[in-house]
Amino acid sequence: MADPAVTSISSEEDDQKSKNDEIIGKGDTDSDPEFFSCLLQPSPSDSDPNYIGIRRILLYRKAQAGVLRRKEWRCNEKGYVSYRNYINRPRNWENVQTPSRSSTPGHSGRWAPSTSPLSPSFFEADSWSTNRDIKSFSRTLSHNTSFSSNASDIEYPRKKSEPAYSFVGMHCILDQCKAMVTVIKFGHMSSDLLAYGATDGSLSVCTVSTPPSIPKVFTGHTKDVTDFDFSTNNQYIASASVDKTVRVWDISKGVCMRVIYGVSSQLCIRFHPVNNNFLSVGNANKEIMVFNFSTGRTINKSTFDSEVTAMDLDHTGQLIFCGDAQGCIYTVTMNSHTGALSRTHRHRSKAKHKSPVTTVQYRTFSLLARGPVLLTFCRDGSLSFFSVSLEVQGYLTVRCALKLAPRLHSIRASFCPLLSLEKGEYIVAGSEDANVYFYDLTRPRHTCVNKLQGHSYPVIGIAWNHGENFLASSDFGGTVIVWKRAKSN
Repeated sequence: MADPAVTSISSEEDDQKSKNDEIIGKGDTDSDPEFFSCLLQPSPSDSDPNYIGIRRILLYRKAQAGVLRRKEWRCNEKGYVSYRNYINRPRNWENVQTPSRSSTPGHSGRWAPSTSPLSPSFFEADSWSTNRDIKSFSRTLSHNTSFSSNASDIEYPRKKSEPAYSFVGMHCILDQCKAMVTVIKFGHMSSDLLAYGATDGSLSVCTVSTPPSIPKVFTGHTKDVTDFDFSTNNQYIASASVDKTVRVWDISKGVCMRVIYGVSSQLCIRFHPVNNNFLSVGNANKEIMVFNFSTGRTINKSTFDSEVTAMDLDHTGQLIFCGDAQGCIYTVTMNSHTGALSRTHRHRSKAKHKSPVTTVQYRTFSLLARGPVLLTFCRDGSLSFFSVSLEVQGYLTVRCALKLAPRLHSIRASFCPLLSLEKGEYIVAGSEDANVYFYDLTRPRHTCVNKLQGHSYPVIGIAWNHGENFLASSDFGGTVIVWKRAKSN
């Protein structure tokens, strides 16, 4: 008579053997030499025999799972925020009791937990969010997409999100340029016309509407394109270069209409906002020169203490604001009829080590200053915000300043005009760590409110389109990313 205990043990052994056979059968379907090398990894005599093999199997499967997850990341429209939230998820993500949501306007940036370690199934929702929905949903997430910084580019998580800076992802990526993109701009009062210049002397123009167009490349400069500007009607582009020339391009025909030769590197350039027949150019010869757009002849010039590295004009064209290689900011009056120039004010940099100004940008109104303002950014990381007194010929008064990490490249910054009308005073800037940072200058601490990750090289150029639904950024490797911002009520 058979012993019942022996029979029970035999049946358990058979069940365990069948389970092991099933596991081995499943492993055969996705096994490869690397998997077997993990199994056959020898262990040292002074360690646990099973430790190294098991550890390497786990590391291999973890890396494989990461690859599959990245394959699920769609680099367009709605995938970016969701993926970033997923990789920054808290440890108790799976235990958070949140009901399954369909693609509704109130729930954005959420990735569902995967059904298996190696083949996750994600879902994501639209990012067109209301403030009430964002506040209610943020309670379930201990890590959100807003970051802050006091005096550097290092970010710290904030408890409150910034709905105005919610991005739904990358609208398009332009990577045909193989050289560093030094300057990037959208057309005048345009939402989709985009142009960017590079260190190989090329100037590319395209539209970023759906679908984006193939960039039209203008070649003619033999060295770095340092700056360019659109005419008021977006029919022409004037570009400046280190090759000592200024070129005027017809965008529709794709031809160079005129070449203006100088005696030094041309570093910055602007069309006159009222009289487009005037072209103001700053150069390495410590001058601002005014050219006649139609004839190419020099109308007037003004001399400064150092190379003129950046400039901008006010909305009337009667004031020119420029920065030099020593960090000084100048105000110059300009006659819109004759082109005559006259220096009126100078703001000296208080920094111990002088640094070139990379950005000078004028804005007609700010809630913080209750009037026109000027933004300047230097290579040493000094970001300054001035109020402009039009009654005193553009006298500048510092309202606030921010010290960021020093830059090795001529990285640029930009206002966020429409978003700043909601609250705060927002600035966006590139950085050496390949991120795009957003700062609120009204905050005494934790001024960094968000950042965008996606570039592989230092981010050099930054530009908003007219409606501020697209943000374009360029990097040292020649890649241009157009980010799409979520709608906010």
